[in-house]
Amino acid sequence: MVISNQSGYNPEYFILVGVPGLEKYHVWIGIPICFIYIVGIVGNFIFLYLIAVERSLHEPMFFFLSMLAMTDLALATVGVPKALSIFWLGDRVITFAGCLTQMFFLHYSFVVDSAILLAMAFDRYVAICSPLRYTTILTPKVIIKIAVAIIFRSFWLIFPVIFLLKRLPYCKARVIRHTYCEHMGIARLACADITINIWYGFSVPVMTVIIDALLICVSYILILSAVFRLPSKDARQKTLGTCGCHVCVILMFYIPALFSILAHRFGHNVPLTFHIMFANLYIVIPPALNPIVYGVKTKQIREKIVLLFCSKDRK
Repeated sequence: MVISNQSGYNPEYFILVGVPGLEKYHVWIGIPICFIYIVGIVGNFIFLYLIAVERSLHEPMFFFLSMLAMTDLALATVGVPKALSIFWLGDRVITFAGCLTQMFFLHYSFVVDSAILLAMAFDRYVAICSPLRYTTILTPKVIIKIAVAIIFRSFWLIFPVIFLLKRLPYCKARVIRHTYCEHMGIARLACADITINIWYGFSVPVMTVIIDALLICVSYILILSAVFRLPSKDARQKTLGTCGCHVCVILMFYIPALFSILAHRFGHNVPLTFHIMFANLYIVIPPALNPIVYGVKTKQIREKIVLLFCSKDRK
């Protein structure tokens, strides 16, 4: 395929090369990614179904969990099918509009995930530190306002990136050395100054996620101080148990994200192959593990899953 180097503000297409250096292993790389993706799809849909049909799960915590499940589905589905088409079908072409759309939803889902985890931390803080006021603080109206704030905050943070990319002239080769489109991967193909893209792409979304992480840490410091004031050891263990799965999900989200950010910023000696493989696993593993963690660790969900499958077996 001939790749044009002619100048132009809106190229017709880009070429996604997959994992550079591992082209002959693409078929095999796609198998575990596909398997993990299917696990995530099935797990999150079961999760959403249970929360929708079980009235006992119509609580603020499970509402935020359903938002997390939908965002995880979006995050994985935006990136994985195209990656598999590259690995298995050699379909490396993506239109300019399609590339911008994929980029937007990938970054948007990431920022939404961070905001949902912050909302869940606030939910646990209220439940543990002000249990008698829980239902009066987290009313349905307040929860809807939080959900709307999460959606619109994330949208207005990521939406300007589309215009920052569309304003650039693309006169270099249209090759993106990745399996999906991301902001700086596109911007680096421009033959113009991308300083604004670099500053906006690094400072605004990253600082937003860092602020979310710091607020989550503050909420858990307050939670732990309240827990350790409880008189009974059993009460402390039970209360900490309600936060255990949330902490696991937080760590699965923020630790790889922090590692990826630092590796891109300072890890100049880290091979590009590693960056891309890690990026692919990051968009499938947390969405697959989140429903498993909550299904195993949360008694209410675990019981509903057992009842769901046992009732089907009896029929």
